[in-house]
Amino acid sequence: MSRPRGWTVLDAPGLVTVQDDGRTGLAHLGVPRAGPLDRPAAALACRLVGDPAGTAVLEVTLGGVVLRADAGRWVAVTGAPCAVEVAGRARGHGRAEWVPAGAELRLGPATRGVRSYLAVAGGWDVEPVLGSRSTDTLAWVGPPRVTTGSRLPVGEPGGPPAALDVPVGERGGPVRLRVDPGPRLDRFAPGTLDRLCRTSYAVGEASDRVGLRLSGEPLERVDHGELPSEGMVLGAVQVPPDGRPVVLLADHPATGGYPVVAVVRADDLDAVAQLRPGDPVGFTRA
Repeated sequence: MSRPRGWTVLDAPGLVTVQDDGRTGLAHLGVPRAGPLDRPAAALACRLVGDPAGTAVLEVTLGGVVLRADAGRWVAVTGAPCAVEVAGRARGHGRAEWVPAGAELRLGPATRGVRSYLAVAGGWDVEPVLGSRSTDTLAWVGPPRVTTGSRLPVGEPGGPPAALDVPVGERGGPVRLRVDPGPRLDRFAPGTLDRLCRTSYAVGEASDRVGLRLSGEPLERVDHGELPSEGMVLGAVQVPPDGRPVVLLADHPATGGYPVVAVVRADDLDAVAQLRPGDPVGFTRA
């Protein structure tokens, strides 16, 4: 019996995961949504290879990845800029490129931003879990992390590659995030939402797909009593005991006990995906 068509991962030095649209509607079961942090970049990669938005892509964080194609396919790399090579020859970023069977595809480390997206015509056809091919890095629900030696099956191409498409604008700092008031403002000193919007923050080293952890002037709480765990939404700005905000991202827990001072508008969260530690972040009232 012939084995299914797939690609072999020869090197994956950083965090590489499979992401599609995510698994929404399961928060009541404690299951995070996952999905790509930079949704426009992932959707663009899909369109470039002729697949509908939401087809599974690889989200490559900082370190690059090397794969060998067992089946020839069109590919596209979007998001954080990086060197792209096919069989040792330089290829383009943000456009469809052909990878013949047996050739190696190499993505170098991101030169700016954080996360690059690799789409292959037909999508990465890994086994879905709870209706999604997305990997959640909080509870590791979904396909396993992509590592050296992983074998990734590919699906049937959905259509011809796009000759061109509307590029995603350059992402990176400084970023200002629009916020609406959170449900727990009563836990903070008067005027805290205005103070949040006046303060300059920087991306912390511990930021990941779960949350954007910020460094800067702490917010003052006036009620330090424990809160029972309550439902958390994408973009919630939690304030832990040290007073420094954390913006919840795609792999955030379904519940949490830290008070939420504000909620970031969903459309603003895509830019967060490309912020590096030390990049400036600010907030503004929606």
